[in-house]
Order: sequence, then C-alpha cells, then structure tokens
Amino acid sequence: AGQPHKRRRTSEPSEIEERLESLICRSNSSLESNLEGLAGVLEADLPNYKSKILRILCTVARLLPEKLTVYTTLVGLLNARNYNFGGEFVEAMIRQLKECLKVNMYNEAVHLVRFLSDLVNCHVIAAPSMVAMFENFVSVTQEEDVPQVRCDWYVFAFLSSLPWVGKELYEKKDAEMDRLLRRQKIHVPMLQVWTADKPHPQEEYLDCLWSQIQKLKKDRWQERHILRPYLAFDSILCEALQHNLPPFTPPPHTEDSVYPMPRVIFRMFDYTDDPEGPVMPGSHSVERFVIEENLHCIIKSHWKERKTCAAQLLSYPGNNKIPLNYHIVEVIFAELFQLPSPPHIEVMYTTLLIELCKLQPGSLPQVLAQATEMLYMRLDTMNTTCVDRFINWFSHHLSNFQFRWSWEDWSDCLTQDLEKPKPKFVREVLEKCMRLSYHQRIIDIVPASFSVLSPANPVCIYKYGDESNRSLPGYTVALCLTIAIKNKASNDEIFSILKDVPNPNQDDDDDEGFTFNPLKIEVFVQTLLHLAAKSFSHSFSALAKFHEVFKTLAESDEGKLHVLRVVYEVWKNHPQMIAVLVDKMIRTQIVDCAAVANWIFSSELAHDFTRFYIWEILHSTIRKMNKHVLKIHKELEETKARLARQHKRRDSDDDDDDDDRSSDREDGPLEEQIERLQEKVETAQSEQKNLFLVIFQRFIMLLTEHLVRCETGGIDVFTPWYKSCIERLQQIFLQHHQIIQQYMVTLENLLFTAELDHHILAVFQQFCALQA
Repeated sequence: AGQPHKRRRTSEPSEIEERLESLICRSNSSLESNLEGLAGVLEADLPNYKSKILRILCTVARLLPEKLTVYTTLVGLLNARNYNFGGEFVEAMIRQLKECLKVNMYNEAVHLVRFLSDLVNCHVIAAPSMVAMFENFVSVTQEEDVPQVRCDWYVFAFLSSLPWVGKELYEKKDAEMDRLLRRQKIHVPMLQVWTADKPHPQEEYLDCLWSQIQKLKKDRWQERHILRPYLAFDSILCEALQHNLPPFTPPPHTEDSVYPMPRVIFRMFDYTDDPEGPVMPGSHSVERFVIEENLHCIIKSHWKERKTCAAQLLSYPGNNKIPLNYHIVEVIFAELFQLPSPPHIEVMYTTLLIELCKLQPGSLPQVLAQATEMLYMRLDTMNTTCVDRFINWFSHHLSNFQFRWSWEDWSDCLTQDLEKPKPKFVREVLEKCMRLSYHQRIIDIVPASFSVLSPANPVCIYKYGDESNRSLPGYTVALCLTIAIKNKASNDEIFSILKDVPNPNQDDDDDEGFTFNPLKIEVFVQTLLHLAAKSFSHSFSALAKFHEVFKTLAESDEGKLHVLRVVYEVWKNHPQMIAVLVDKMIRTQIVDCAAVANWIFSSELAHDFTRFYIWEILHSTIRKMNKHVLKIHKELEETKARLARQHKRRDSDDDDDDDDRSSDREDGPLEEQIERLQEKVETAQSEQKNLFLVIFQRFIMLLTEHLVRCETGGIDVFTPWYKSCIERLQQIFLQHHQIIQQYMVTLENLLFTAELDHHILAVFQQFCALQA
C-alpha cells in the first residue's frame, strides 16, 4: 500500500539478483572494474532493496566459497561507501552463523567463518574482535564431557581460516595449538583408503592442516595462490571505518548436535608424477590446501550439472601455475573414496570424469589412465570399500569408451593366487562390465590369457533338465510341474502336485503337508526359475503368480533359508540375477532380511563369501530394513500431528461448547491408528536390531574360527580372506553408522565384550572413536 506509484528506473528485485550474478560471474580479468561498478550500483539500490542485497550477499558467502575474496572485497567497498550497511552485514552474518550451527550445517558454517576472517583484510572487521572470536572457538577444547569431534570442528574452523588471514591473527595462538593437537586418533585406520603410508602418508585432516599452517608460518605467511582483489582497492579500503564483531559464544553441545566426522586426507600424486608441467605444491604446503578446498567447493556448488561443473573446474584461476588436471583427478578420487561415504552419489563422479575427458581430450585421459594404473598398483593395501567403488567407477567408465583398455599391462595378476586383490579386482571389473554389456562382448575384448578371470556364461543350472538325473528324488514331480506351469496351472493345482513329494526330514510323512520340506522347495523353485529364466521380467512374473506357493513353502525360517539356497544353486553363474531375485523376494516378503543375512554367512556361500555381489546384496538388505523402519516411524509422526491439529482446532472452536462424546468419536480412530503404528514401529525396530545382531554375531564367529585355526596351525593371520572379512565388518559399521549408533549399548554388552579377540574388538573401538 505504501509503495510509490511511479516505477523507479533502477532495478526490479529479480534484475538486481541477475545483475549481481552476471557481474560477479564474469571473467576474472575484468574483476576489479566489475567490483567497483557493482558496488556503485548496489549502493544506489540500498535505500529500496537493502534487505534483499543483505540476503543475497549472506547466501553467496555461505554457498560460493570458491569466490570468497571477490565477495569480501565487494562488501569492503560497500562498507567504505556506507558504514551502516557494513555493520548490518556483519550482524546478519553472525546471525546466519549461529543459525547454521544450531541446525548442524557445519560445512556452511566453516565458509561463513572464513568469510568473516577475510573481511579483516578488507577493513570491514577489526582484527582484535576476530581474535576474540577465535579465542572463543579454541576455548571449546576446554569444555568437559563433550565429544572430540566438537572440539575438532572449532579448531578446524579456526585453522582453515588462517591461509586467508593468518598473519593478522595467528601469533598469539601458537603454543596452545600445539597442545590441542595431541589428541586420540584411534579412528584413523578405519578411514584410510590405503593401509600403507608409502608412497604418500594418509594423514588425519587436522594433523595435515596443522603441518600446512606451520609451514606457512615458517614461510612468513607468504602464500601465492589465493586471489586477493582487495589489494587493488587498498587506498579506498584503508580509509574505511571498521566494525567490531558482536560477542560470539559457540552454542553449547546438545543431544541433537551432529558434528562432521573426522577425515583422512587422500594423497595420490606429488611433483614427480608430472615432470613436464608446472610443479605440484607439496602435501604440507598451504597452497595444496587452498587449491583442494576450492576444487571441492566447485564440485559442491555444481555437482548436479556435470557440464557446468567440468567447465568450472577446468577454468580454475591460476590454472597455468599448477598441474590442474592432476589436482582435479586427485580431488575427484578423494571424494569418490571418502569414508564412510562420498559427499555425492557415486555415478556423478563417473559422469564428471567423462565430461572432463571430452573437454580436455589431449591431456586429461592420460592423467586418468596414470591414476588408474597407480590405483591398480596399490590394490594390495587398498581398503575393500574403496576397491568396490574403484570397480564400479572403472567398469562404468570403460563402458563409455568401448571397453578399450591395455589389459596385457595387468597380466601380472594372472600368476597370483586368485584370492589376492589384483586378480580379484580384474575379475570383478569384468563381471561388472558384463552387466553393462553382454557375455560374448566381454570374452571378445579381453586377451585369451585372461579367460581364468572372465565371467562365467550366465546360464541357469537346472538339475532336473538332464536325462541322466532321472534317479534324483523329485525328478518325476519336476516333469509334472513343468507341464502344469506351461499349461497355466493355478496355485491349488501346484499344491496338489507337490503333495506327493516325500519329506527327507521325516521317516513317515505325516500328512500335514506343509511343514518344512526341503525337497518340495527344491523341486518347485528349481522348476519355476528354469521356466522363467528368459529375463528379469519373466522371473518377476513367476514370483508374483506363484506368490502364495512361495509363502506357504517358506513359512518357517529354515524354509526361507532353503529358498535362497536353491536360488543360488540355479543362478550361481549369474550374480546379477541372484541379487535382483533376492531383492524382489524381500520386497514381496517371501524371505525376510534376517534369512538373507544368515544365508550370506552360511557354509554353502563360503566359496563366494569375498565376491562383490554378496556384499551388494547384504547392504541392499540392510538399507531395505532401515527404510522400512523410517517409513513406519514417519507414518506414526504424521498421525500424531493430525491428532494434535484436531485438538487444536477443537480448542479454538470451544466456544460452540459441543459435548465431549463427539470429540471422543473423532479422536477414537486416530488414537487406535497411533496405537497400531506404535506397535508396528516397535516390531520393526526389534527386527532391525535383530538383523544387526545376526550380522555381527556371524562375523565374530567366522573371524574367531579363522584366528583360532591360524593360531593352532601356526599360520599367518593376515590372509587375503581375513583382510576382506575384517574390512567388510568395518564397512557395515561405517555405511550404516547412524542406525548402529542407536544399538551401541546392546552391541557392547552382548557381542563386543572385553573377552573378544583384540583383532575384532579393534574394529568396534575404531567405530566408537568416530563420534567420541
């Protein structure tokens, strides 16, 4: 209502946002002139659009950290022209920082802290008040009974701002920092991509940053990589009045605080890997930290648009002073191999690398091939979870380049024990390539010498299909079933055919019919899967059509386990089919999650225990269980909210003074529903807890047997099987850490007790240390 009638010529809100973006996103060469013009435009718009401008600048400070110094310079210029605006901006940033910390947005909070510290360089914030804020950050380490990850975050936020503003702030903090970094690091082995420190040490992130800051200090704070546009405006900025930061106290630790997990810094290249080009900064130089931070930020800002992301990475400022392709490839693999999980979905990294190869066909594919070769050479010490991701990435990448690779270069793997990491890797890659192609194609692309590692022909093994097996029990029933199913028999007809199958578990067949009868399951499942073997869709239709028969045959736990055994027997040459069928059987409740876990650890699967697809199935099963619990929990919360809304409505309508009976009538159905859902949630949570107990118990049994066998036989414990098994145990802990944390007390009391062998207990202790 109070708007002036005449439209101002300046700018519509959307235009301002567009102008801000277009001016800042222009090439860096004209940056200085852009900034001055932009500051002038914004100053003219301040009377009408101040809150909008404040909001945009706060947002870019949080979300575009790779352009940090550009925006701090802009704020510096605005502050020099309009002191009050500068003050309001600083207050808005502190408000935003508090908000981020309150809702556990710690990565964004780091960007805001860094932005504030750079405002010291732009004469917006007085250095002593920044020092006071960092003193409060560091004082968090004196708090009692708080997790180490909380202290770590505040120390990281302080240290990681020093490359921008260290000279001003660091001097008073030296001895204190030394003391702070003598902290427990039990968790490190769980997060390392490689167990060996050669050729590059895999350091904990704070230790690495500390070494980088120490070196920066020794070099008298000379840093040659951060773009500092404010230097061009020194004469304007040094005249500006500065603001003191409002007092900032870190919000206290609460039950709901979730801090970032510790990390290990991934190192793959050094200056020797690219002797021709510019020299790669050393792993303890602060330039390495700044370049990597910025590249990670670019990926975080643009990961949903692979083309933009690739272009932004390749146009990184100062790219002629550094071996940029090596940095980019290292940063992408650092994210892909990050434990417990990569920041973005795995397939994004594949598409990003393909895009980069297209944009730099003359140089990037060579760096990527060099990296792949290095990863292959270091497979012996590589973490099993990272090997999985390497297999997925490499097979997907090859499928985009006609599966071309110089396989002969890897023929060293053919002379090794097939359980060793290298032959295992090649076998799994070829298996995955077959999923993205077809069997004959894979046989054609690899040299004949690799046939021992090539995937088996994925055909169905039907034991009743061979005349020579006539003497097998159930052979004639299988023939009858085949005819019946082809003639579209109903479930009842199938039941009556199966009635004649003798039960090998019982001497005299009591005619209850459907207690656990392994032979019935075998005949039915073998025959049905054989007839539906043509495709995934045929198999799904068969499961749907005879769902009732499956449910009846697999009523008991042994029944469910036996169905899974038969699926494996029929399709052992086609791992993908097994994975897909098991997935479908869980969804349609033919088998349950605990049965799948027990089956995976059973002796029948021992031969395939270290195969990649087995763990795909187990993780997928756990995820299904977790989703199921979340879904019911969400339903319960929504129903409770509906009831609360109903009460609120009634309270506001109380003047009508209805009798209580009608309100009881309204509430009744909802309250009953809540009660039912509460029971369902409890049941689901108990199933979830039971699933983890089954998995961890079976791991402990297998590993203990192995350790005892080695001890009594005087054999070395650290076999390829042991490495695989213990790292799969770590993988379960890491990939499902949020859920498992709820059951820590039970796990500690029931399974991971002090009497357990220290090899196994160490994994549990590393896991506990992650959030300690």
